[in-house]
Amino acid sequence: MKIFRYLAIGALMVLALNSCDKDTEGLTDTTYYVDFTMLGDEFMIVPVGTEFVDPGCTGTLYDKNTGNTNDVTNKIIVDGVEDIDTDVMGFYYVTYSAQGSDGYWSSVTRTVCVCDPSVTLDLEGTYNTDMTESKYGAARNPFSAYAASYGYTSQCTGIKFTKMAPGFYYCNDLLAGWYDQVRGFRANYGSSLGCMTGYVSLDNDGNISLISSHINAWGDSLDYIDGGKYDDATGTISYFASYASVVVMDVVLHKAN
Repeated sequence: MKIFRYLAIGALMVLALNSCDKDTEGLTDTTYYVDFTMLGDEFMIVPVGTEFVDPGCTGTLYDKNTGNTNDVTNKIIVDGVEDIDTDVMGFYYVTYSAQGSDGYWSSVTRTVCVCDPSVTLDLEGTYNTDMTESKYGAARNPFSAYAASYGYTSQCTGIKFTKMAPGFYYCNDLLAGWYDQVRGFRANYGSSLGCMTGYVSLDNDGNISLISSHINAWGDSLDYIDGGKYDDATGTISYFASYASVVVMDVVLHKAN
C-alpha cells in the first residue's frame, strides 16, 4: 500500500484539526488572525471509490481600524484537495490558510480518511508482546533472551491499537516495545521516545498493511511490514517489520485480557 505523507503532529497523531500555525515574531497586542469556521466534519471518512466533495471553510477577520468584523472567506487558500485519491485508502489532509492583520498567516487542517466501510473485523485493543515468538535480528533470537540480557523488563506490555475509522488503526508502538521497553528507553528517558508510532489498515480477511510510521528517537520510519495478519479467534497480531534496513523482527502480539 502506498505510504502517504506523515504529518508530524506531536505525540499521537494528534489530529491537529483546529490548531493554527502562526508566525509569532514581531506580534503586538493589536494583531488579529482570521477566525476560521470549518464546514462539515474535521475528521471525514470517505468510502473508497467515491468522490470527495470539500465542504469548505469560512473565515472572518476583525478590522482594528474600523472595529468591524469582515467576511474574508474568499481570501482563504485551500491546499490538499488535489492530492486526495479516493481510489487509494489512506489519510489525506486539507489545509485552509489566510492572512490576518499585519500579514500574519494562520490555518486549520481537515483530515480525510479514505477507507472501506465494509470492513467489520476489528482488532482494537491493548496487546502484550509474545516474548518467545517475537524474534529480533538475522539470527531470530527471541525477545525474551534480549530482555534478560538488558534487564529492563521481562514482558513488553501496553501495545495499543486504536480504531480511527473502519479498517484503520493507530498503534502506539509497531516495534512491540523493542526500544521502549526491552532496550530501556522509557526507563532511561521517561518518555515514549523509542516507540515506533504509526497507522495500519485491516481488511475483512485479517490482512494488516502499513500506512505510515514515525519514531521520535531518530525521526524516521519503518521500511515496511510484511505478512501482517490478525487472528480474531485468538486475538493475535503477527507481522514482519523492517527498520533502517538492518533492524528486522518478527512481531507476535496477544490481546490482553
